[in-house]
Amino acid sequence: MAHRNARLTVYGRRLLVHRVRVDGRPVAHVAKELGVSRQCAHRWVARYDAEGEGGLADRSSRPHHHPTRTPAKLEARVMAARRRYRCGPAGLARHTGVPAATCGRILRRHSVPRLADCDPLTGHVIRASRHSHRRYERDRPGELVHIDVKKVGRIPDGGGWRAHGRSEQVKGRGIGYDYIHAAVDDHTRLAYAEVLPDETGATAAGFLTRAAAWYATHGITIERVLTDNAFAYRRSHAFARAVADLGAVQRFIKPHCPWTNGKVERFNRTLQTEWAYRRIYTSNTRRAAALPRWLQEYNQHRPHTALAGQPPISRLSPRS
Repeated sequence: MAHRNARLTVYGRRLLVHRVRVDGRPVAHVAKELGVSRQCAHRWVARYDAEGEGGLADRSSRPHHHPTRTPAKLEARVMAARRRYRCGPAGLARHTGVPAATCGRILRRHSVPRLADCDPLTGHVIRASRHSHRRYERDRPGELVHIDVKKVGRIPDGGGWRAHGRSEQVKGRGIGYDYIHAAVDDHTRLAYAEVLPDETGATAAGFLTRAAAWYATHGITIERVLTDNAFAYRRSHAFARAVADLGAVQRFIKPHCPWTNGKVERFNRTLQTEWAYRRIYTSNTRRAAALPRWLQEYNQHRPHTALAGQPPISRLSPRS
């Protein structure tokens, strides 16, 4: 795993060196392809020439010595002043005589929460962070299915700016969006998605019905549906009827807390990076046609970190 300051992974460095030394391509061209500067590319090539394969390994960027680091006793004094006075770096500077910038670095080093997140009387953290402290996973397939919509811009025929660059000659603005309706089973992470023209209640209802039929082919019966508070989910009679027809129960996330629907939100991010923007498509139709194959790869082969490196299909019992 590359350290956090590295622009390229070890694999990316090998790829760079291979294209320069084996394929004989110009360093500047390869650097542009891989998204690094020419200076960075030359440095990795030179390191490979001098040290071989070992020269491409990660090296810590942490200095061996910290002669100017604030002494531990002074840091302890700043932390004690923070607990006593509950003030920011400027206030701590007045109480301790330590520069405000140094006080700020000490607070960050010790992961001290912001004052805005704390009770001014007790100093305890009272504001919710943007993640769920209580993680959960349903015990069986179909017990809870997360549903959401991801909006992506449509691609003009011939390709958009990703294919031709951000040029005024590329026509693509104003052609609208595709709405990717997605469903993710909480227990198995098995996912189903469709590219649809809008996010109205009727469209969402039709998607839910087809998703339920698809899950049924895998032996999964939807018992509960979890959505955000979008109009199509909360106000649509068509969507409510679709849920009722399945014999399921609809649940809503807490307003302004999308991370509580995190499994489908995370799927949306994966879908965006690995399908919608992974390659350059020359038309909207080509991108839409690539979705079913990507979904099959996601469900049946792609390792999932929450499933111990196994694909979602591994959570289903073998059918007799």
